[in-house]
Amino acid sequence: MAKRTGPTNLALKKLIADLKSLGTKENVPLWKRVANDLEKSTRQRRDVNVYKIDKYTKEGEIAIVPGKVLSEGELTKKITVASYKFSESAKEKINKTGKAISIRELMNTNPKGKKVRILG
Repeated sequence: MAKRTGPTNLALKKLIADLKSLGTKENVPLWKRVANDLEKSTRQRRDVNVYKIDKYTKEGEIAIVPGKVLSEGELTKKITVASYKFSESAKEKINKTGKAISIRELMNTNPKGKKVRILG
């Protein structure tokens, strides 16, 4: 059996380290949980479609996807979606009614993790 090495992408490694340190510094378990989810292999990371984001969030809420957002469905609520990766069409659909941002942007604007829901 092969030894598990974790992500090899340097930008992803830096993001995971920053999430862990912010979680410890601000005492917010949300960031540690997202870092743990991003450390998983790409096959185990979450892929979430836009219709699921629309179904499981409330108006004005922030949804975080520790994986990739795909474009199936439509978004009807004004929400903010933070993710590690977006497909191009998913980003366009989200930006029509809401706002698509990276996880790092969310860390900088909301370090306490208030009103954030993890999806996937």
